[in-house]
Amino acid sequence: MNFLNFNLKKAFILLVIISLPLISINMEQKTVSNLWFNKPFSFLAQSVQNIFHGLSQGVRATTAEYINIINVKTKNRDLQKENDELKTRLNLFAESQNELERLRTLLDFQKNTKMDLIPAQVIGRDLVTDHNTITINKGTDHGLKSGQAVLTVSGAVGYIFKPSAKSSHVMLITDRYSVVDALIQKTRAHGLIEGKTKESCVLQYVERTEDVKDGDLIVTGGLDNIFPKGFPLAVITNVERKTKNASLQIEVKPVVDANKVEEVFVVKSTASEDFLGESAQTEVKKEDEKKTAKNE
Repeated sequence: MNFLNFNLKKAFILLVIISLPLISINMEQKTVSNLWFNKPFSFLAQSVQNIFHGLSQGVRATTAEYINIINVKTKNRDLQKENDELKTRLNLFAESQNELERLRTLLDFQKNTKMDLIPAQVIGRDLVTDHNTITINKGTDHGLKSGQAVLTVSGAVGYIFKPSAKSSHVMLITDRYSVVDALIQKTRAHGLIEGKTKESCVLQYVERTEDVKDGDLIVTGGLDNIFPKGFPLAVITNVERKTKNASLQIEVKPVVDANKVEEVFVVKSTASEDFLGESAQTEVKKEDEKKTAKNE
């Protein structure tokens, strides 16, 4: 019995000894948590933490935006490159279409005329100021010879004056040494077209009594049998009626701009082609259509 009492007493004392530190720690924690400077310090610490967190978030957002801008610039550069490539292809396609249309027009003209024509390409232009000439890629090996007419679908260009084996020089109607038989389409008055400048010519030997106006069409006369009769040559730009001269002073502009010509025809034989007769028939047909329309 004494032994049992002794053990209970020892156990109680041991339990109290173990509990004292725990009670002391708990009291210290309550004491520290209740100190007056704990709340301001905690608030300050939380504020600093929030500031650093905000800065961190801002840096992350800025970095993400910068990376996004770099990606956008890269994509924009790629799109610009692709756009340039598409523009180049479109220009090449348009140029091919234009060339196809020109060749189709040339082919139709050659097919529908009675003249014996040799197609040629312009490969050079004379840089000498005294002469207005072009060079084509056909020569004596292709049946060309001096004096043959050179024209396009739109009008007369000039004639061969210096052929070689593989190429030929063409004297333009604007050359000062060039002379082409011509007539005014409206009045049928004959004259001679002579070169004056790179852009203009003069129509000589037209009588003062002729009814000539600006805008009248000048066509080939066909008397030299070099050009077909009635083929477009030039348009009148100015008419002077000087009392002392027996003929009119007429300035004309060629219907064909030789600086823009790329393909031409050389006339081996006119085969008596008469474009003037065709134009006259067209005018008569138009007049008949007008009369028919009025009667209706």
